[in-house]
Amino acid sequence: MRVVIRAAVVLGLFTVALMASTPAQAVTFNFTSDHCTGGCGTPPFGTVMVTQAGGNVDVVVHLNDPNFFIKTGAGDSQAFLFNGIGVALADIVVDPHVPTLAAAAGAFGNGGVGTFGFGINCPSCGNGAGDRFNTDITFTVNNATVADLTTPNAAGNIFVADIISCSVSTCGGGTGTGNTGLIDVSASPVAEPTSLAFLGSGLVLAAMLGRRWKRGDS
Repeated sequence: MRVVIRAAVVLGLFTVALMASTPAQAVTFNFTSDHCTGGCGTPPFGTVMVTQAGGNVDVVVHLNDPNFFIKTGAGDSQAFLFNGIGVALADIVVDPHVPTLAAAAGAFGNGGVGTFGFGINCPSCGNGAGDRFNTDITFTVNNATVADLTTPNAAGNIFVADIISCSVSTCGGGTGTGNTGLIDVSASPVAEPTSLAFLGSGLVLAAMLGRRWKRGDS
């Protein structure tokens, strides 16, 4: 009986700490759909992680090797495309990046991926592989929720990126196909909210302490 009470106390205290800390809610999506002419290789091509941080959403767009962001007409000169319910262009704050990136509003999207209201682009980059980059795109959307940014468009897509799958012939290196085109996220997230993982750790901790106390009481 003492073991059960002690474990319950520990779990209760852990739950209180969890509620007080109000951790950010992170959800990760995989780029799996390939619209590249000739194909861009084997998915997943990268990830989009969206994190609820108070009243704002932080976004990290990552490409797996050998994929690079590229500027082409397929993406309407945007490296990354997304929608936002109730979002204004002024709400989007792009983090410092090399090369410098900027947010844009409009009706973006070609190649059968549907229409998107916002994009992140490289104003100084020229078209083609010469100005490719694969450092993460990171930005914050103020006064928004994860749900505001992750509702699929009419074509069923949530996020889109314009990429090149680098090969020796196109980039001077890489094991990709050398093709360019759009990739998109059209599936459910692949990760649980961090708070659930945190709570799971608490349950494991309570169980471990319970076993320890049980040994001590026997």
